[in-house]
Amino acid sequence: MTSTAITTTRSGFGALTVAGIAATAVAGVATMAAAAAGSAAGVSLDVNGAPIPVAGFGTLTALFSVVGLVLAAVLHRFARTPRRTFVRTTVALTALSLVPDAVVSAAPTTKALLMITHLVAAAIVIPAVARRLSA
Repeated sequence: MTSTAITTTRSGFGALTVAGIAATAVAGVATMAAAAAGSAAGVSLDVNGAPIPVAGFGTLTALFSVVGLVLAAVLHRFARTPRRTFVRTTVALTALSLVPDAVVSAAPTTKALLMITHLVAAAIVIPAVARRLSA
């Protein structure tokens, strides 16, 4: 008697959604950890005279990661080369997201921490979502 193994993998929109949500959760935790570590190391989380709560890093990471996931879903449906378009667009948006950090009224170490958290989130979410888009 012969047995045949059948494996199923998620593809398309479902895989994109699952990967995006998982990456969003990981990125949210990672940015909160980076903010907490920075704060523990003495980096101020004050921007424009008001402190950013550590949970705020995770919240904003989740919010903008979901925006990226919606972008990926639209590109999945309408772009000829969704992966390349998604990567190019999100890398450009990540670079643009560093501009407010550079000009905000905060200590240089705070600005650096803000930029690092943007890059950490992008380094987690962009590849995870891009892998689920067709080339």
